[in-house]
Amino acid sequence: MDAQPTDQHRWLQQLVGEWTSEADCIMGPDQPAQTMRGRETVRSLGGLWVIGEGTGEMPDGDTGLTMLTLGFDPARGRFVGSFIGSMMTMMWLYDGGLEADGRTLTLDAEGPDFSTPGRVAKYQDIIGLTGPDSRSLTSRMQMADGGWQPVMTARYRRVG
Repeated sequence: MDAQPTDQHRWLQQLVGEWTSEADCIMGPDQPAQTMRGRETVRSLGGLWVIGEGTGEMPDGDTGLTMLTLGFDPARGRFVGSFIGSMMTMMWLYDGGLEADGRTLTLDAEGPDFSTPGRVAKYQDIIGLTGPDSRSLTSRMQMADGGWQPVMTARYRRVG
């Protein structure tokens, strides 16, 4: 039980800090994207995990709360984690990998297809490091035809 951080764990530490965000969310087919703002605090847990706690505007005017966990499982050679939010009952479980560019982490998950009740869809949350104090998050869902539909794109700026 004496885990030592690997290069992948150190990659995650780049997410640690205070962030502001602006997200463009697609609320449904043929609906314009809505822009929502938020904040996220990401902290390290022993240099092995990062935990992100967020607050943000919701389309109905309420405030949503989110919790993100990310780590790396050396035995599987995969990034792992979870995401929950106060606006949903779904716990998203992540399994992902770092892309060859060394700046993009693609996290795979499964969840409900909001346009087709009863269908389980594949999702991807893609974290991109765009600078020392900026990052992006793109969420997308795989459609029944195999194509990917964007769900949300967020831009983060480090403020502390």
